[in-house]
Amino acid sequence: MKTEREDIILQALLLIHIPVACLFTAVSGQSDSSSSVVVAGYNVSAPAGSRVVLQCVSGRMVWTRDRVRDRQRVVHWDLYRARPDYAMERVLDMFSAGDQRIYNSYNLGRVGLSQTAFKDGNFSLVIKDVTMNDRGLYSCNLHHLYCHLYETVRVQLNVTKSRRKEQRFWDGQKAVYVVLLGSTVVLPCINRRNVWTDWSEEEEDQQVVHWDRQSPGVRHDRADRLVDLYASGEQRSYGPLFLQRKMNISSRAFSEGDFSLSISDLQPTDQGMYSCHLHHHYCGLHERREFQITVEPPVIQTTLPAKALPSEDKDTTKAESPPVINVILPDQRHHFLLPLGYVLTSFLLLAFIILIIILITRRRRTKEFYPQTSMRSSRSHSSSEEFEMDVAEVNVCSQEERRLDYKNNLLKEKVHMNSQPKVIDLDKEMQKFSK
Repeated sequence: MKTEREDIILQALLLIHIPVACLFTAVSGQSDSSSSVVVAGYNVSAPAGSRVVLQCVSGRMVWTRDRVRDRQRVVHWDLYRARPDYAMERVLDMFSAGDQRIYNSYNLGRVGLSQTAFKDGNFSLVIKDVTMNDRGLYSCNLHHLYCHLYETVRVQLNVTKSRRKEQRFWDGQKAVYVVLLGSTVVLPCINRRNVWTDWSEEEEDQQVVHWDRQSPGVRHDRADRLVDLYASGEQRSYGPLFLQRKMNISSRAFSEGDFSLSISDLQPTDQGMYSCHLHHHYCGLHERREFQITVEPPVIQTTLPAKALPSEDKDTTKAESPPVINVILPDQRHHFLLPLGYVLTSFLLLAFIILIIILITRRRRTKEFYPQTSMRSSRSHSSSEEFEMDVAEVNVCSQEERRLDYKNNLLKEKVHMNSQPKVIDLDKEMQKFSK
């Protein structure tokens, strides 16, 4: 009797210390149902009159509506052996609406889970007739594929042959069980969260997204509701009609996981704290993302586009014609004369340059030509001076000869004959030779 009470007390203490993580998540999941956890905060600033998009994206909220419910929740136990090389061995699997699958034939009828595990949240592993081969590190793995939840609980099992060495304790990371050889042991793995044990038939009401707005100075619990969106496609907008038209969420939000809120024609009255709440009651998901919006002065445009003047006989029943932009062009004459003046100026400048080049070349040619003629003229002049000099000398000589007194007539005739040119008559000479 004493031993039974001690076992009950030890088991109660162990259940308090062992599944600390599981119990903590269970409590946090229950507390989340009434309040959301802030997972992100942003400061957004945009000019007045613009359009702003507050992005709120979550892949865990994608609505798949998978009808294969027995494959969504699964628990499996694994065993890690220290010898020879920390090999991992799968012990068993169990789905929410299926039978247990035991991998080793040696464990048939000896190892198993409770058939009501997915109803009461108790996934503890029962091992009968414990042997030395059962020693090792066991892990209880809970998977919820639809909700993307994965939890693990580890328990160390040691086997002893002495009853005095039986004990259960917490080593700081995991529970350690020291059991007697040949006895029956229960390795605990308890998680009673609704996500593991329940499946609501009203799937559309399990997922909802809503946006709230807090004006400056207003508390969170007094925020104004803007819009609600359910997984079924139902959308509820709150507030005045103009506000409902300004703010909207995409109709494909649950298929894409994008619950962003778009606000058009942003005004100073729209600034404040906006919050996006994501609730998945079945999966235990309660998240909130906050956005602080500040509205800046509108952007001033320096240039305004030209507007067409309204016609007097405008027919209001007809469809409006597309806007026409009036473009004022300069006078065609001035527009033509301006480039023509540039062309004429260019031609005149070119002609002036060509004229200067021609004058320079002519001047160089004259410089090269006149020095030759002057040399010739100087030469001819000098020759004429020489000739005149010779003639003068001849005249002087002749005068001097006249002044001379010849001794006899023979000498005088001889001088006259030498001074006068000798005229030869070729006919007479030929006659002489013919005789």
